[in-house]
Amino acid sequence: MIEQTLVLIKPDGLIRSLTGNILTRLSEAKLEIVASKMIHVSKELAQAHYQEHKGKPFYQELIQYLQGELHNRRKVMALVYYGQDAIAKVRELAGSTNPEEASPTSIRGSYGRIRTSGLFENVIHASTSAPEAEREIKLWFSPEEIIVDLYPTRLMTLEKAKVRQWA
Repeated sequence: MIEQTLVLIKPDGLIRSLTGNILTRLSEAKLEIVASKMIHVSKELAQAHYQEHKGKPFYQELIQYLQGELHNRRKVMALVYYGQDAIAKVRELAGSTNPEEASPTSIRGSYGRIRTSGLFENVIHASTSAPEAEREIKLWFSPEEIIVDLYPTRLMTLEKAKVRQWA
């Protein structure tokens, strides 16, 4: 089945210069990248992304982690991969969320680690299901930032919208 999935290279992956290694591993899936960008993660975006963990003991540290506060690297690389069985293929390459349980040949098995607090620094996020992928992709990307039509859109006319342009 043709599907799409969100991939985030988290701040620990960026500060450790693992971006090239991670992208090389993901290329094994033979999927198409249909969107990518570097983004400063706001507290609101981090909270929306990890909404299912709200109330858990590690939630605040997880938000700080995604925002880059734990690594002094306040950015994330966000990508949308598209193609046949994209979710399963990317999840397999990513490996288990817990780096100690991940296959040593997976991305998380190779590069992940666990902080003394118990937080998993697993360098990458990959959507777990089609509904989760849709929710996450719509959080991280606008329709104009994706080169294929993944989900239904509508045209809207906005008045007095401020946009930033090159000087």
